[in-house]
Amino acid sequence: MSRRLARETALKILFQVDVGRVPVEEAVANTLTSVGGETEVPEFAIQLARGTAERLAEIDRLLGVFAVDWPVERMANIDRNILRLAVYELLLVPDVPASVTVNEAVELAKRYGDANSAKFVNGILGNLVRHLSTPRAGQGQPALAGRPPGKSEEPAT
Repeated sequence: MSRRLARETALKILFQVDVGRVPVEEAVANTLTSVGGETEVPEFAIQLARGTAERLAEIDRLLGVFAVDWPVERMANIDRNILRLAVYELLLVPDVPASVTVNEAVELAKRYGDANSAKFVNGILGNLVRHLSTPRAGQGQPALAGRPPGKSEEPAT
């Protein structure tokens, strides 16, 4: 399975968790069943989905800082989950360049979002990436440089 398809699969899992309030393991099982149980599906897709779900509170706090004037709970469901997935990947998947992560998130937004989703996702992720001093520093833990516009305190990582 390509990483693009894995991201799409992870997005479907996260959407079930968020909108359907389905436990992550149940959403994983539902999604794997719907894609025919392909042996290639699980690894990267499940890593992304589980990792994002496990760090949801941290990711949402960070999104709240960089999505200036857009509370996470007011974002469109699909946009919110694309952003969550991308933030997890940006921060904790060190073998993927930030530009690839952002591009893949924008492509997901074009495919699943509305007419404004791609621009919205690109803007927020661009804001986040600009403020990462070293996107792949250390153990996948980036250092944040400066504050995003309009915010008075550093985000918690």
